[in-house]
Amino acid sequence: MLTAALLLPGTPMTATAVTAATVGHRPAVRHSYGEDTLRRDLAAVREAGGGDVNVLARVDRADGAPLMARIGTRTAGSPAPVPWHAHFRVASTTKTFTATVALQLAAEQRLSLDDTVEHWLPGVVAGNGNDGSRITVRDLLRQTSGLYDYVDDPEIQDRLIGHFDENRYDTTPAADLVAVAMRHRPLFVPRPGGATRWAYSNTNYLVAGMIAEKAGGASWQDLVAHRVIARLGLRNTTVPGLDPYLPDPYVNAYLTTVDGRRLDVTEHSFQHTADSGVVSTTADLNTFFRALAGGRLLPAGQWREMRRTVERTDDPQDVAEMPEGTYGLGLRRIPLSCGGHYYTHEGDGAGVYTRPAVSADGRRAVTVSVTTTTAPPDLAALNRATGTLVDHALCARPATAAPAVSPDSPA
Repeated sequence: MLTAALLLPGTPMTATAVTAATVGHRPAVRHSYGEDTLRRDLAAVREAGGGDVNVLARVDRADGAPLMARIGTRTAGSPAPVPWHAHFRVASTTKTFTATVALQLAAEQRLSLDDTVEHWLPGVVAGNGNDGSRITVRDLLRQTSGLYDYVDDPEIQDRLIGHFDENRYDTTPAADLVAVAMRHRPLFVPRPGGATRWAYSNTNYLVAGMIAEKAGGASWQDLVAHRVIARLGLRNTTVPGLDPYLPDPYVNAYLTTVDGRRLDVTEHSFQHTADSGVVSTTADLNTFFRALAGGRLLPAGQWREMRRTVERTDDPQDVAEMPEGTYGLGLRRIPLSCGGHYYTHEGDGAGVYTRPAVSADGRRAVTVSVTTTTAPPDLAALNRATGTLVDHALCARPATAAPAVSPDSPA
């Protein structure tokens, strides 16, 4: 969401030094993926981001203490480094939270993945060739509905690109954003028995969140808060809704306006819906994805459903930016160079880019958080660099040496 906002080049800031630390108070077992490799990978991510982004990464493994690394500063022009436990808007990584809640409701037989949108939301998806009676909950979660992406609407784009500052405290309800999408013809309509077509659309998760609210008897925010956040004890994860402020600490995000000014976009409420509204940290996202892959959030049947992926067919931009992998229910499956695969869902928002990943067995996880200081990065280049970091971290093998804890270790 919001990936097209304020697309103007800026002047790179001077790069700051990379710092890394072994997390915790006790010596850790060294892995072949250690501080030096993490530093190098982090520097490559910054370079791919244009040389002026701030980056924070955390690697969690079942066979050793976590590693963290950071590069950049908390605010533009400040010597203060990126906080180790910075909060950030996870943007579309929210979709994995929303899909998890929907699958929990399916496990409780409060909804079915085969239910149609029309069954739950009569008349909401209709007009201009849109047909909610031919779109299922499964279609929404796996991006096979063909619905127009409301973020691409020209009026929405104008608010994001040309008038972000005037609209930063946006309060548009999800239903109204779905109505914006209904002004447009769908890219396709699912056909029973026909070939499965795929195209990424944020609208899918607005509709899925609305259905979850009806089936679950609470707002999507409360469903995520009680069923995921509280269940896992994610003390630094919130669903702030229309609250435009981030919990402290955080990293300020900046973009370049059409007249060349640097605009602080940290404070806003654009991302308040079920496709993008979660705020978290690298540690909490690793905990969430490890719990998901480890079977702590979904019964075995629903976890299998989530991992049942489809090929991406009708979205050239998505394939260009992320050329490998298939898509499940709010989850991407990406191959590893060492064999096997990992699960992820990226998040792209206003000046923030979230890249979490978990090994198939749930034993290893890594999250990379990128914050811009000028213009948005080239997403294809950023994805290559973060993908390399993820691949290195998840493919690493244990070693035997045990280094002392760095004096820079975060508490």
